[in-house]
Amino acid sequence: MKIYNLHTKQKIPTTLDLAWELLSNPENLQKITPEYMGFKILSGADRPMFAGQIIQYSVTPVLGIPTKWVTEITQVEYKKYFVDEQRFGPYSLWHHKHFLKEIPGGVEMEDIVDYKIPLGILGQFIHPFLVKPKLDEIFEYRRKKLIEMFGEFKITN
Repeated sequence: MKIYNLHTKQKIPTTLDLAWELLSNPENLQKITPEYMGFKILSGADRPMFAGQIIQYSVTPVLGIPTKWVTEITQVEYKKYFVDEQRFGPYSLWHHKHFLKEIPGGVEMEDIVDYKIPLGILGQFIHPFLVKPKLDEIFEYRRKKLIEMFGEFKITN
């Protein structure tokens, strides 16, 4: 069983309050997800994030085929981190940790995703050609979108 890892960090020139407000609100996910993904929240995002929250989405990650994705917010520490885990969807395992930390000049956002592809050996074969590039593309889109929303992070002395 192969478990993959995706790890990203981004510095954002904003306050911790604004970063948390944007990133911890499931309704904002659509704003930072590529349009071609057809991302739609079906249910569960009608209140502020809490541990135990179940959120249902529809996404079209590959060939325009709609896929239902159900995640549970398993942990939340206000303005520090939250964890979402897939309960039903395209992965055999999806465990996504979102960390926020105040730094001079803004906020550092860190994502750590541990995931497993279904289909055994076939899944491992398609990972480097289809899954990994798609995830990299989605997170790169989000990085660019956050720069568009907040501006480029400038190192302050």
